[in-house]
Amino acid sequence: MTGTNGNKLISTGIMGLDEMLGGGFPQGHIIVAIGDSGTGKTTFALHYILDGLLKGEPCIYISIEEEKEAILSAASAYGWDLEKYIRDNKLAILKLDLSDVKTTARRVKSELPEIIGSFGAKRLVIDSITLYSMMFDDAIERRIRLFGLNKAIKNAGITALYTAEVNVDNQLHSKDGMVEYSADGVVFLQQNESEKDIKLIMRVVKMRRIQHDRLYRPYEITGKGILVYSNEMVYQGFGKGADIPGNGR
Repeated sequence: MTGTNGNKLISTGIMGLDEMLGGGFPQGHIIVAIGDSGTGKTTFALHYILDGLLKGEPCIYISIEEEKEAILSAASAYGWDLEKYIRDNKLAILKLDLSDVKTTARRVKSELPEIIGSFGAKRLVIDSITLYSMMFDDAIERRIRLFGLNKAIKNAGITALYTAEVNVDNQLHSKDGMVEYSADGVVFLQQNESEKDIKLIMRVVKMRRIQHDRLYRPYEITGKGILVYSNEMVYQGFGKGADIPGNGR
């Protein structure tokens, strides 16, 4: 699909989110989905990968924490059989070894473009970029490693999605406070807490080169994955009664 300004758009695979974006993520972008535990970050990433697979696009899923079997099981819970795509060499799920941080970081930067090229991958997920960044104690090194990884991915010409943990003290920023500034697109997944219940809300904070919905929209995690209600407004405060910033005013 092509956007209104001529950019080729890649579907997110999430009903409602594509409508917020005018069709999907711009091709070649690096996007980060930032959220707390329970907001569906991995489900978000699986939607993105599955949509590519259904379109015949080879995909790579890099896991920093979860084992391959756990990812397959998470997908299976929604009725998504990823194993057949692995058998058909359309999907590669790679688990990074964190026992040797420096070697792992060096291999990711140097070998990832070659893996993408040899596999012919069109879509990439790194789940989660927070854990990758936190392998390095020094903030300057984290920044250098992150920007180096981004450059390698950009040079490979792939459309990538990172997941990231939110800063628990400020839910408008990621845990490391860096990835949202280096990415082309940022989507926040948040829990909207009221006196009665907790609802899930989503906001596209930025998406370079396209016009997009900037309002908070409610979403659910159903038995078939994430469903975004792109035509519904969010009027309650988010977090513990705080006002929602940027709510169209």
